[in-house]
Amino acid sequence: MSATRWHAPYAWLPGGLAGDVVFEIEDGRFTAVLPDTPGGAAGAARRLPGIVLPGLANAHSHAFHRALRGRTHDRGGDFWSWRERMYGVARRLDPDGYLALARATYAEMALAGITCVGEFHYLHHGPDGTPYGDRNAMGEALRQAAAEAGIRLTLLDTLYLSGGLTPEGHTPLDGPQRRYGDGDVAGWADRVAELKPSAGMRVGAAVHSVRAVPREALAGVRDTAAGRPLHVHLSEQPAENAACEGHYGLTPTGLLEAEGLLGPMTTAVHATHLTEADIAALGRSRTTACLCPTTERDLADGIGPARALRDAGAPLSLGSDQHAVIDLLEEARALEMHERLRTLRRGRFDPGDLLGAATAHDGLGWPDAGRLEPGARADLVAVRLDTPRTAGIAPEQIVFAATAADVDTVVVDGRVVVAAGRHVLGDVAALLKAAVEPLWETG
Repeated sequence: MSATRWHAPYAWLPGGLAGDVVFEIEDGRFTAVLPDTPGGAAGAARRLPGIVLPGLANAHSHAFHRALRGRTHDRGGDFWSWRERMYGVARRLDPDGYLALARATYAEMALAGITCVGEFHYLHHGPDGTPYGDRNAMGEALRQAAAEAGIRLTLLDTLYLSGGLTPEGHTPLDGPQRRYGDGDVAGWADRVAELKPSAGMRVGAAVHSVRAVPREALAGVRDTAAGRPLHVHLSEQPAENAACEGHYGLTPTGLLEAEGLLGPMTTAVHATHLTEADIAALGRSRTTACLCPTTERDLADGIGPARALRDAGAPLSLGSDQHAVIDLLEEARALEMHERLRTLRRGRFDPGDLLGAATAHDGLGWPDAGRLEPGARADLVAVRLDTPRTAGIAPEQIVFAATAADVDTVVVDGRVVVAAGRHVLGDVAALLKAAVEPLWETG
């Protein structure tokens, strides 16, 4: 790949906001990042508008949930009633349909400045639980979707063994859940071993939840996931906590700690309903907490203790989860706004804290991304400062004003994926419409 140069009026560098920044890129890496270099001195550099941010990392995604946007608000209810409608969509997907939906969803992410996604993948087999000829056909559809959409993927292949948990114990997989299961932890590990990393994909692991994975299987997950990112839905619902405490005598966090699953390679997704001891355990172990504020509010899940987790030592990341919104700037802003609602105080997180969470790649296995500095992966996100939402703002407060609609240019590993607000695949709305509507057809 030949060397390229870009110039931006502003950029968010590791030390904070800088002006007149030139980026030199070769072979998908930054070779130089030069602040205080006016456009005229930048020679033939290509011009970027507004402020350049590092590539955004969507640390928690269920790509097929994008089909639920704007389709589940007519009956009220709670997380559990929403889940039944989600299962209805899951029943209808095959590898071809999943490829079309995930490609369009990942393209929407790219338009929002997301350069890497962690896909929490449990839609493994056919609708009745029968494996496809290629046991990883659905995972391979996700690999292809991300490659065609131009973003990197961490495939968090998910263990899902039971249909639920009550104080009396785990229940069997039922209905659409059957396609999620591999029989036991050994069968799951055997299938995951067939997935190979590639230039644009890392292979990680996930425990769906303590509801879906009995305690006796957790040691096998720990061993299979050694050295890889490991993610887990944690304490998303009070009912999950009550069932876990009723059966195991431990909170979900306490159970994971007892089985050795917490640590710097682990990400706890949601981490909403935690005790003080849970927060201390996550912080002490340096387990990342991935909050998904737009999903947590959409599903009436609650507001997680983000500041308390950060203060305890747990790094923070962000995800769009079920994609009621795909906008990491909004997720970052909501992290602060939810804290304001909890505490009646402003300024719980500063802009640097919020952008740090929105660009956190370590928990996805890409520690060389998410920073505008020499040697890092050449990801750039140019956000305009002249739209109705951003005109007149202080550039260093971009996260409190801009939305995904203000993203102009996105470069991933040195390749232009979005230019002037348009994705290389063309009309992403048309791709989404074509992928989503057949999943809701009746008759």
